[in-house]
Amino acid sequence: MRRNNALVIAGLTVILASNVLGAQAAPRWQEIGKTSTGNTVYLDPQSVSRDTTGIITATVRVVYATPIDTPQGPINGSRATAMFDCPGKKVAVKESIIWHDEQRGTIYRRSAPTRPGFGPALTSTFAFVALEHLCAPR
Repeated sequence: MRRNNALVIAGLTVILASNVLGAQAAPRWQEIGKTSTGNTVYLDPQSVSRDTTGIITATVRVVYATPIDTPQGPINGSRATAMFDCPGKKVAVKESIIWHDEQRGTIYRRSAPTRPGFGPALTSTFAFVALEHLCAPR
């Protein structure tokens, strides 16, 4: 009997803890802006980290307002893990995924350079939107 009560109490504790933690957890993707072409840009807040030199690494996602036609079918968005150099206003992509259909997990192209190089974040891109958001004074 005591063992059953202990199991019930342990089970309720796990359920309560998961409900409390679930209610406090931030959503995975936070909208941070739009590109000049109207594509919505999202940030995974839990992916954001800063190294000792001030470089910020984060995962950013963009959903295309209008799917882009390709010979292999339309693509509807992309996601990238990138490094952002705020003082230099530069970005280096560590990994990039372009989706045919992100909901279904259908990938158009995935790339991960062995040595990511920093370059300018062009103003019409989601990298620029992310750079502006991540590098804004707090």
